[in-house]
Amino acid sequence: MSAVATSVPIATQSVNADPKVKSRIRGLNFFYGHLQALKNIDMDIYEHAVTALIGPSGCGKSTLLRCFNRMHDLKPDTRYEGEIRLYPDDVNIVSSDIDPIEVRMRISMVFQKPNPFPKSIYENVAYGLRVRGVKARSELDGRVEAALRGAALWDEVKDRLEEPGTALSGGQQQRLCIARALATDPEIVLFDEPTSALDPIATASIEDLIISMAGSVTILIVTHNMQQAARVSSYTAFMYLGELVEYGPTTELFTRPRQQRTSDYLTGRFG
Repeated sequence: MSAVATSVPIATQSVNADPKVKSRIRGLNFFYGHLQALKNIDMDIYEHAVTALIGPSGCGKSTLLRCFNRMHDLKPDTRYEGEIRLYPDDVNIVSSDIDPIEVRMRISMVFQKPNPFPKSIYENVAYGLRVRGVKARSELDGRVEAALRGAALWDEVKDRLEEPGTALSGGQQQRLCIARALATDPEIVLFDEPTSALDPIATASIEDLIISMAGSVTILIVTHNMQQAARVSSYTAFMYLGELVEYGPTTELFTRPRQQRTSDYLTGRFG
């Protein structure tokens, strides 16, 4: 397969020569009733790296993302087959024996549109900690500050912590949601098109934040924007019609795709 001639700027994120697997997907199928939305997905998610899921609308990328924190369980008549194993304890998180609440305690999610709670900035971040039983004000204060710093928001809100989270700008609200996700020390953070509702300046800020987070947490991001995938990710998976067509280091997938369908998508022949 020849290199793909595109104007997509390739990410500068390095790929560890010996990456550690954080999650292993094997034979994953997912069904909405009788409709099979995912078909025999096999891929590894690497620790402390950004993995992007790309593909045309309806290809299954958001469906795959939401398998990781069992969001589909909130709807009736859904079914998983296969495995998503989470390490180091090697547990299959889509098994019917596993409580979805336990999964969500380990894997946080940031949604397409900012969704701060109707609470203060402080309480938005502290919410998950309180649910997990953290009561000491000193501990709450420290972890709220750490999460806001991790989301590059602390300096902007440190004197406004009692103001409503909804009073922030759109980009700040999304960073507040990221802080809320980080506060509970998740092992994986899921991003579902996190900048699609933001302006270019806020988008650049969120992308920089995602890149900086990758050194301490594993990130899986769905994006409709190939340029964004190229900018922020170390690994990229191209999906089509519920199938994983190709997966590998971002630089290789964008410049030397192995599958014709990948090349066709990247060059705009469909999608």
